[in-house]
Amino acid sequence: MVKVRDSRAAPAATYVARPTPERNPGTALDLDWVRDLRVNRSAVERRADTLVRRRTVKRDWQAAWLLRAVTCMDLTTLASDDTPGRVRRLCAKARHPVRRDLLAALGLGTADLRVAAVCVYHAFVETAVEALRGTDLPVAAVSTGFPAGLGPFPQRVAEIRASVAAGAREIDIVITRAHVLTGHWEALYDEVRAFREACGDAHLKTILGTGELGTLRNVARASAVCLMAGADFIKTSTGKEAVNATLPVGLVMARMIRAYRERTNVAVGFKPAGGIRTARQALDWLLLMKDELGDAWLGPARFRLGASSLLTDIERQLEHAVTGRYSAAHRHGMG
Repeated sequence: MVKVRDSRAAPAATYVARPTPERNPGTALDLDWVRDLRVNRSAVERRADTLVRRRTVKRDWQAAWLLRAVTCMDLTTLASDDTPGRVRRLCAKARHPVRRDLLAALGLGTADLRVAAVCVYHAFVETAVEALRGTDLPVAAVSTGFPAGLGPFPQRVAEIRASVAAGAREIDIVITRAHVLTGHWEALYDEVRAFREACGDAHLKTILGTGELGTLRNVARASAVCLMAGADFIKTSTGKEAVNATLPVGLVMARMIRAYRERTNVAVGFKPAGGIRTARQALDWLLLMKDELGDAWLGPARFRLGASSLLTDIERQLEHAVTGRYSAAHRHGMG
């Protein structure tokens, strides 16, 4: 039997209760805070490097951590050749992300294990909502001219409203990177604030596009502005940039979340996305959350992993934990 829970070593395996992420009301824009932010790149990179070297998950507890990673996934398809059939298969996998025989072997045969959300383009929101009917799984829609975010502003706002009207309960927006690169913080604040208003009751996940922001200081400043504007999550990347989620960027963003909570007593979520393909990478991100933000960020209410192929590797690792061998990767795909 593989051990799957330990309060000291692994996140508790709770799969049925799905707490609603708290909303971030935002604050007035504090330009002094934004302008005073500094980031020591070499120190950040050393800290990120030592995290993965110093902290590891003991083999006996890896299954529990990997199952927790599954519950934090925004299972995603954002391909140019997406079809309704592909989206329906994705939703079926979201309902039952890990084979039942593996869950049974891990002592979790009756667990209601599901991912955190299904993320699709606006055109497939209604398809996903229908495929997930009868569950509490939310549909997240990428919006505001994803991935570039350069369409006319009224059109981007209208896209958010259309996705919410179609049933999306979460909206992943992209900011105008030029506002960050030129230091137009008021414009960035006003943009995100308008996007949040358009979301209504839907949760707002704000994509910074960190690989295109130039410096870690810009990442910190953009994070601060989006948090003050009311983002419920801040997210690293669209997954379409040349450089996507990296641990140094994640460290900076996590510390901005911590600083914002110290200023406002509001806890905001974090979502790394793009390039996270292996179970080992998922564990690294969970360890970063535990170290920097604490156990409250080890669940879907405050932590998400943007993932498409990641689930395949996690299921293979779970199979290895149970049987001692790996099967072909295609056995775990969506078909």
